[in-house]
Amino acid sequence: MASSLSTVTRHKLQKESELRVEVGWESSIRLQVIDGTAEIFGTELPPQFKLTFTAGLKFAIFTWDGATVEIEGSAEAYVADETPMVSYVNVHAILEQRRVRARDAAASTTTTLPSTMNADAALQPQGPRVIVVGPSDSGKSSLTRMLLGWAARQDWKPTFVDLDIGQGSVTIPGTLAATPIEMPIDPVEGIPLEVPLVYFYGHVNPSANTDSYRALVKELARMLEIQFAANAEARAAGMVINTMGWVEGVGFELLLHGIESFNADVILVLGQEKLYSMLRDKFKTKPGVDIVKLHKSGGVVARSSKFRQRMRNVKTREYFYGLSNDLSPHAASVNFTDVQVFRIGGGPQAPRSALPIGAEPTADPTRVVPVTISHDLLHSVLAVSYAAEPDQLLTSNVAGFIYVTEIDIARKRLSYVAPCPGPLPNNLLLAGSLLWVE
Repeated sequence: MASSLSTVTRHKLQKESELRVEVGWESSIRLQVIDGTAEIFGTELPPQFKLTFTAGLKFAIFTWDGATVEIEGSAEAYVADETPMVSYVNVHAILEQRRVRARDAAASTTTTLPSTMNADAALQPQGPRVIVVGPSDSGKSSLTRMLLGWAARQDWKPTFVDLDIGQGSVTIPGTLAATPIEMPIDPVEGIPLEVPLVYFYGHVNPSANTDSYRALVKELARMLEIQFAANAEARAAGMVINTMGWVEGVGFELLLHGIESFNADVILVLGQEKLYSMLRDKFKTKPGVDIVKLHKSGGVVARSSKFRQRMRNVKTREYFYGLSNDLSPHAASVNFTDVQVFRIGGGPQAPRSALPIGAEPTADPTRVVPVTISHDLLHSVLAVSYAAEPDQLLTSNVAGFIYVTEIDIARKRLSYVAPCPGPLPNNLLLAGSLLWVE
């Protein structure tokens, strides 16, 4: 049974069991391993060292050989003896073998690498390209972190690809991103942000503009192919791809688009027999794609839409202020004429005169549309694009984000907050439907 923890509580965990913890919204906890060894999502916890976990977090502390865990503060926690961890680590062992084979094959061949991606790159030794799929609240993000953490503990540097726009594991929600994982993911601070490749979708729901989502998935995959073609180490380590929980209808089509765009060769299906069956039928004639059904953990907690929105606000705030309010964002303002704001999607695809008689023009979901700066942009989160020209905005990655704090129509000034001081790296800004109020 779950127990409400307060002050200091110790839990003795037996071999291959886990302590499942939910931190409330009004509190934080401090946690340490007193004896034995334990890990959170594949990252081993340092012994006798207190870690602080902030409000709203849900996680599990697993031990392979037994451990004693001390929690200081108020949270909900219980010990579970039945977990799918053995099957998860067995998957990791198979992926490890594939990485070793790819590395050894690369070392035994001398290949002149192309300066740009071409057909020859497909013949180069490849490590596993793993995509984790399943409905919402099936444990995809947790399994992804485990596989990345275990690989990093064995000195690989796998690439993490996040296609889950509603969550924002790498940076703010509404983005698609990729980053190399050079060490186990910090259980408190999360994914490192040294060199992420980030694309701005601008919405937390893929149905807002599925064509734009498809285009960004394709572009992210293309850029990673170029990087892999020139980096044998990254190629052998492979990638682990996290996906969204929309797996029905158009969501399934987007899932297939992601699998094919990244040339995924291992599909891990969590928590749904129907999805496993659909994918098996889809790829039964395609050699070299392994589809593996895995049980979801009993510790996976269903999250309400209200909880998800609150976590999105937390992630956005962390971007500007840091996990522990240790960053000092910079307030600034610019003239309306100093920046250009655009959206993706809108405007007719063709003039009415060019359409068949009786046909109505439809919106072009991938068109770059200029936005008139007005009070409608107040509290918007805008992406600062690396695009050189507006027509490159759809497929250009971004430098970072600002949020709009004031629109002064009379003075034609836009005030914003950025995570660091100095001028913006570019004057081309992208808007979506993301809003945030401090």
